[in-house]
Amino acid sequence: MSCCLLEFCRVQELKAVREFLFQNQQNNPSLEDKKTENELAWDDSDWGSWDNPEAKEDSSGTTTGVEEDSAAVSAPWLQDCVVSLSPCSDLMVVAKDHKAVFLSAKWRTDDGGREEMTLAVSWSGTLSTEEGESVSSVICIPLASQKRSSTGRPDWTCIVVGFSSGYVRFYTESGVLLLAQLLNEDPVLRLKCRTYEIPRHPGVTEQHEELSILYPAALVTIDGFSLFQSLRACRNQVARAAAAGSEVVHPPPLAYKKWGLQDMDTIVDHSSVGIMTLCVFDQMKNASILGGFHASVKGSPPAMSQYITVGGGPYTGFYYAIEGSSQPLLSHVALAVASKLTSALFSAASGWLGWKKQSEEEPTQKQKPKVEPATPLAVRFGLPDSRRHGEFICLSPCNTLAGVTDDFGRVTLLDVGRGIAIRMWKGYRDAQLGWVQVSEGRGERESSPSAPLPRRHAQFLVIYAPRRGILEVWGTQQGPRVGAFTVGKHCRLLYAGYRLMGVNSVTSQGWLLHTQQVCLFDPATGALRTVTVPFHLALSDKKSERAKDMHLLKRLTTLLKSREVEPDILESEAQSALLDIKHPAVKKQALESLLANKNAPVSCLTNITRVLLASLKGQDPEAVDEVLFQMCSSQLKLLQLYTDIQQLHCTREATTDSHTEPTEVAGIEEELARVSPTLQRYAELTSGSRPSVSFAQDSPDASLPVQSFLSQMECEGEEIRVVPGPNADWTQLGSFLFWGCLTGESPLQKVCNTLQKTGISPQQLLSLLLSVWLHREKEVLKKTEAVRHLHTLLTALSSMKGAVEESWDMQCVSPWWQQVRSACVQSHSSAAALLAAIVAHRAAKANITILAETKFQSEWEAVSLELEQWAVCVRQLEDVLSLQTLLCVPPPQGTPGSATPHCSVKALLEGGRGGIADSVAKWVFRQDLAPERLKDMLQRRGEAESTGQPSQPEQGREKRLLVSVCQRFPDSLSPDLLFAHCCWEYVVQWNKDPEEGRYLCWAVEHLKLVSSPHIQLGISSMMWNTFIVKCFSAAAFLIEKVGKAPKDRLCRRDVGMGDCAMTSFLGSCVQLLQILMEADSGVEEVTPPELCVEEVWGGAEGPASIAELALEQKGVHYPLVQHHYLLASLLHTAMTFSLRVKPLSLFDSKGKNAFFRELSSIQLMPSGDMDPGLVSLRQEFLLRVLTGWVTTQREAVEGPGSGDKTWPSLCLDLGLLLQVNPDLLRRHLVCELYNQGLDPRAEQVMFEVEDKDVLGSQLLVLTGQRLSYSLLHTQTQTRPAMELLARLPPTLCTWLKAMDPSELGCPSVPLSQTSRLVSRLIEILPENHGQYSLALHLLEAVEALQGED
Repeated sequence: MSCCLLEFCRVQELKAVREFLFQNQQNNPSLEDKKTENELAWDDSDWGSWDNPEAKEDSSGTTTGVEEDSAAVSAPWLQDCVVSLSPCSDLMVVAKDHKAVFLSAKWRTDDGGREEMTLAVSWSGTLSTEEGESVSSVICIPLASQKRSSTGRPDWTCIVVGFSSGYVRFYTESGVLLLAQLLNEDPVLRLKCRTYEIPRHPGVTEQHEELSILYPAALVTIDGFSLFQSLRACRNQVARAAAAGSEVVHPPPLAYKKWGLQDMDTIVDHSSVGIMTLCVFDQMKNASILGGFHASVKGSPPAMSQYITVGGGPYTGFYYAIEGSSQPLLSHVALAVASKLTSALFSAASGWLGWKKQSEEEPTQKQKPKVEPATPLAVRFGLPDSRRHGEFICLSPCNTLAGVTDDFGRVTLLDVGRGIAIRMWKGYRDAQLGWVQVSEGRGERESSPSAPLPRRHAQFLVIYAPRRGILEVWGTQQGPRVGAFTVGKHCRLLYAGYRLMGVNSVTSQGWLLHTQQVCLFDPATGALRTVTVPFHLALSDKKSERAKDMHLLKRLTTLLKSREVEPDILESEAQSALLDIKHPAVKKQALESLLANKNAPVSCLTNITRVLLASLKGQDPEAVDEVLFQMCSSQLKLLQLYTDIQQLHCTREATTDSHTEPTEVAGIEEELARVSPTLQRYAELTSGSRPSVSFAQDSPDASLPVQSFLSQMECEGEEIRVVPGPNADWTQLGSFLFWGCLTGESPLQKVCNTLQKTGISPQQLLSLLLSVWLHREKEVLKKTEAVRHLHTLLTALSSMKGAVEESWDMQCVSPWWQQVRSACVQSHSSAAALLAAIVAHRAAKANITILAETKFQSEWEAVSLELEQWAVCVRQLEDVLSLQTLLCVPPPQGTPGSATPHCSVKALLEGGRGGIADSVAKWVFRQDLAPERLKDMLQRRGEAESTGQPSQPEQGREKRLLVSVCQRFPDSLSPDLLFAHCCWEYVVQWNKDPEEGRYLCWAVEHLKLVSSPHIQLGISSMMWNTFIVKCFSAAAFLIEKVGKAPKDRLCRRDVGMGDCAMTSFLGSCVQLLQILMEADSGVEEVTPPELCVEEVWGGAEGPASIAELALEQKGVHYPLVQHHYLLASLLHTAMTFSLRVKPLSLFDSKGKNAFFRELSSIQLMPSGDMDPGLVSLRQEFLLRVLTGWVTTQREAVEGPGSGDKTWPSLCLDLGLLLQVNPDLLRRHLVCELYNQGLDPRAEQVMFEVEDKDVLGSQLLVLTGQRLSYSLLHTQTQTRPAMELLARLPPTLCTWLKAMDPSELGCPSVPLSQTSRLVSRLIEILPENHGQYSLALHLLEAVEALQGED
């Protein structure tokens, strides 16, 4: 609770910053080294010996270390730079001459894992644009966000740079120039900013935002609101220009006021105080002094802007400019004349005040036309001191005080309102100033009997004296020094004095402005530190009791932080400090710090708390603070409990199982033997499935620190309670209390008795026991005796007072055992939950038997609702364990793996009736099981169930586990339900990654395996509406737009998948619509299936399963589905054979309008004969499909594959639907097959052709082309062929020469095939056909050729 210096950020890459800014000087290193040595020597000789006279002699030996030497050499460079830090501490600018470096905030993780902020270089470069100019002043102004959701963080930060040429330029954080303006031709001396502050009292004038720029003889002010709007507009315009690649439009110049500051010899710094209003007396006094006896006085005092300047002649000057007027201040006084004339009274007053006005006027410089002249503003009064020259002025946050430094090494405190110096500090040469404003804590004044007083604010002046390397904090106005810190001699004190620009009284409501007030930058380490001052330091003096308490608290905190202190010393020191503290609130804070300290041992904490409690008991009861007393007594009780439990765990006594009866143990052993195979499989899968990393401090075996124990327990009166917290804490606390008992290393009964005496409720102890049991499952499964100890513990806890109610009716559910069941059904540790349930079931049964004997005195077995609940719970947990074992099977290598899902009874019940099938479907996807393989597994399960034989071990682990799970869930995992969920899982995964066409293909395959047409129909409709139709329509429109099979890039852009994936997708669409039509046809013949669920899982509540949703779907309109099937087939063929087609253009307007509508809706479909033009287009497309298919068949014959033989039949089916003559398609297919030399296939298709005459004519031409190629167009014509050609009839010879063999796909066909083809021709053509004789001639020619060969 004292003044402190906290590091909040660290600047990175300082060496790179220095090298960039000082490149020129590095060319001459000896000069810089010499200069550096001189500076350091001067510092040591002049100032270093103030505090220590021997420092001069020792100085040579103190800087021998490498680190100190490097720091000393590297540090002074920053003093030659212009440095500015944004008040939000997220941007720093370092500039020298014409270069600048911008450093932006970045978060990084340190070695300890903590997030810390750093400033790293984000931009570096040259800022000046005119020759010879250099940076003279920089400020960073954060601009507030205009969004409603903003909470006070800046939207962006503008860097304002003043140059020696008089230019002021505005940049973004990335160094982009937004705006530049020449406001005066002199160098810019200082840039300062004032932002909006919420008025503290109703009477305070609300100050406007403002940017002020000081020149040697002028002051320019720019209104903050207009500047904010201009900068936002410029930034948006620059961003748009950059995005469009166009030229940046130069913005209009900024509106500003320019005052020519008169009557001061030199001005080096200024401060804009803001608008002030004089009281009536001051107004009349000023008017009479300045205007004489006849001066007129306005009725209302004018609002004036006050400016304070520092420099020389006078040392400090006060200027006042009337608001809303660009004229000098004297314009409101009667008989005022131009600024050249001055009244005699004023000139006389000048002499009295200590300075005379210069009679010689400096010749005015030639100004450029665009630089506006300044409005003269005379000084009102000042602090004259002819030899003292001011260097720097720093205004306080409340605008009432200002600190001024001068060349005499003094710091002066000014009262801004009265214009007087009220305090002066000596011995601060080259001092740097800043202010810290602290608000009173909210709770410190609420105890006042009257209405709550407004919060008070305290101002502290921060002075950094670089010559002495000390940072001091002083209370104002006449307060003591409240803090002093030894820092480096080359630091920079960075004080902005403003916050966010663009804030007003409306937008700042509810904002928490994240701004630092004062920052100290140390270039040797790169650390940025801020000063924090508690409010009470403004109130207390050295004799204050509270201040003494704070000092003791600080001493105690320092003691607790040091790790090398011996426990005995720590105990004695802490005890004396605690007893010496008087104030109860501080004493409570000190005790809390002590108890939270990790280094203090338990014995030390216990002794100190006991002594403190004894001292409180010895005081007057009325004077003792009740809260502190309660805290001491409760913490002592908790410490005693911790010590007792710790000692019991250290005794290592053997446990006695007196409470576990042999019959109970035998019952548990039988249950364990029954579930042991499943437990063994589960343990094998969970223990070695995948390696994992764990940390020693997070391990449950790690001893629980006393601090954690105290934070998790609370004591009220005689009762101790466990504080609700995260599961990890409960497990750690439970392990501390019970793990030794479960492993048999601690005396179980003694631990239970100790806990019972403390008054902790049995219910909380039960929760802790179950928490540790369920969370340490792997260790529990390895320790076989742990189950027996758990039974003993449960029995012992049940027998505690308040556990099982004595008035419990056995026909009702006991809250005690219900708590155990709730923990088991919610747990994801299936094996541990099952073991706990088996043990609790036995313990509950024994409990009920004892109650029944005492109540009824009979030998009848007690039947109760409680035991029924336990039977159901155990059965559910066995089912879940079996399912979890299956889910733990690791996926094969190379498949999309993910974290093993965990299920619990509660999760399955809340997952609805389809939750179990959904879990298994996700497992099927992870295992990458093909649909056929899954079908084979389920068929084996059916065979195993019918024959009563278990599945063979050689079928693999997955099969065995899947079969066992399906046997436990015969209804929830019926084949139809499982296939339906697998189908849905695969289509969901395809939707996440459409490139994986296999997922959609397998989804359709799973859908085919569903036997119920009702479920098939519903799931098909849901798939179509949810996932397919959007991509399908996009693909159709894309192919229609392109007019052919689109390239990969277009497919990805419009449909979201590549061209290969789109082909596969369209094929799956064809199959899906086919399934939809078949299911719609089969629905009428079959009754809808009844969806059942196992008896123990009948209470499932949650979302409806996929099968239930499927049965609720509407029926479909068959013609509309067929219509979409047609389009899907056309799209698929176009993509498969890369054909040119506009698919939607093959339909009339009715057909186009019907596409992509709800499949259940009744649409106006095309009917009757189609337009012949459309039919011819369709026919042409189908003929091209057949040509494409035959070409692929030829390639398949030549290559290794066999080709897909389903396309011809598909084209014929499509031909019927598209009103294209199927016989024409068959003829074309025959001709194409012969054309490609596939004669055997052509002969098979020829039998189905009806119009043999036309086919004969077509084949005749094809035969002629073959013969023409053999006789006329071969490269090596044989002599017999030439002789044969000469013997042929002239008509045949002429006909053959007219043939064009280049149309043949495969011209070189064996003569035997051509001979067979001609024989077929003779059979086909009737004798009265016009070309019959030509066919006979061809036959003779072929036979002759064969004879020659």
